[in-house]
Amino acid sequence: MKYDLKVALGADVSHLALDAASAQDAHTIAEQQGFTVLTVKRAGLSFENTFLNQLSKPKFNLMLFSQELLALLESGLSLVESIEALAEKEQQAETKMVLKQVMTALYDGLPLSNALEKIPTVFSPLYVALVRASERTGDMAQALTRHVTYQTQIDAVRKKIISASIYPSLLMIVGGLVVLFLLGYVVPKFSTIYESTGANLPWMSQLLLNWGRLLQEHGQEVLIVSLATLASLIFILSRPQVKAWITGMFWQIPALGETMRIYQLARFYRTLGMLLRGGIPLVTAMSMVSSLLQQLLKSSLEQVISDVREGQPLSAAMVKHGMTTSISIRMLRVGERTGQMGEMMERIGAFYDEEIARKVEWFTKLLEPTLMLLIGLIVGLVVVLMYMPIFELAGNIQ
Repeated sequence: MKYDLKVALGADVSHLALDAASAQDAHTIAEQQGFTVLTVKRAGLSFENTFLNQLSKPKFNLMLFSQELLALLESGLSLVESIEALAEKEQQAETKMVLKQVMTALYDGLPLSNALEKIPTVFSPLYVALVRASERTGDMAQALTRHVTYQTQIDAVRKKIISASIYPSLLMIVGGLVVLFLLGYVVPKFSTIYESTGANLPWMSQLLLNWGRLLQEHGQEVLIVSLATLASLIFILSRPQVKAWITGMFWQIPALGETMRIYQLARFYRTLGMLLRGGIPLVTAMSMVSSLLQQLLKSSLEQVISDVREGQPLSAAMVKHGMTTSISIRMLRVGERTGQMGEMMERIGAFYDEEIARKVEWFTKLLEPTLMLLIGLIVGLVVVLMYMPIFELAGNIQ
């Protein structure tokens, strides 16, 4: 269960969200992280808590933190001095509180990885493991460089997907607004005109005009019901179980499912390669990245881990359980022969990213004209149904 805590750290007061079995457990976890707990409330399932609060809640920018810490370390500052400098210049209350927690743990003599581990809501196990591995080798700057490079590449793929979806989304929004304008304003006007004539109308035109009459007489009620339905739909779609079910349905679509699989594998290989290059053992690294995968691939990865522990080569285990393609298996075998598995996995991730970019571009080029055709057909159908009685009247006059 999620709990919303009002906490204080020194003179700073803020809110903290935690997952815990009970309110007492949430209280204990917050105190272990160095906070003074003021109030504990169970986070409700209201639309405001699940959506509006997420929009207004400031988030810790891990990418920016890594870049700034890397710059300070490379300039010659010690780790503690770098964290102090970041905390002093920070203006955002939540970020400043996180940095003060890390600084306090470092003052207590803890290594940076242990300090970050105390704040699991901000620093993921992957990030903590990468820092811990760098502490063994004494190369913190190199570990941060790997993470920054990794996150930059992941963000680049995500931006390509978002950019490709902007134009189709605009088409759908504009087309929807045009249809709403026709149904909400133009159709009611025609409905009034046709009612005054008393003419017999085709049943589809009559259906459309009935809708116009409904909007004209009960527009406010229709708007309230529509907004309530939309809010309920957003709330339902935000549930993890519903998301998992929808994702499973998408995975059943041949072309789309394969693209989603390749996207998951790209993240998997890129992340695994980053961890391996950071000095983390193979089996440990694979266990850590399993959370990035969809449930079906996660089950396959568990079987791969079991086979590797039994002594099978990684490439053979990956092929056996469907975690490769014809290209990646060759690159994996090269990595096994040369001993550069981490670098080779990052290359596999880059190859998959390029394939995803090509598929997204192809899908966008296909989707845009399809959407334009669909919107044109809908708008044209509404217009024809509105004018059909006039066409029939003109035919009767002739």
